[in-house]
Amino acid sequence: MAEHLKHDWQLANLDEADQSLCQWATKLTMSPSDMTKEDVENLEKYGFSHEAISDAAQVIGYFNYINRIADGLGVDLEPEMKK
Repeated sequence: MAEHLKHDWQLANLDEADQSLCQWATKLTMSPSDMTKEDVENLEKYGFSHEAISDAAQVIGYFNYINRIADGLGVDLEPEMKK
């Protein structure tokens, strides 16, 4: 499962709650201006708490930030991180 998550979460055998979280993370990453209150409410329907959603948003935001900084500065990936 870890390899699927690393390359394409849609190939992993995730339950509906985890699928919804991955969909939310993808949307937050790819089109953050399209996020709505309903996106958060959908996660709540699957039992995610406000704290868990906030934690996820912060982790996703941090990784998006640090990857953009690295890309913008032309930082080379570490050997174990290359595709």
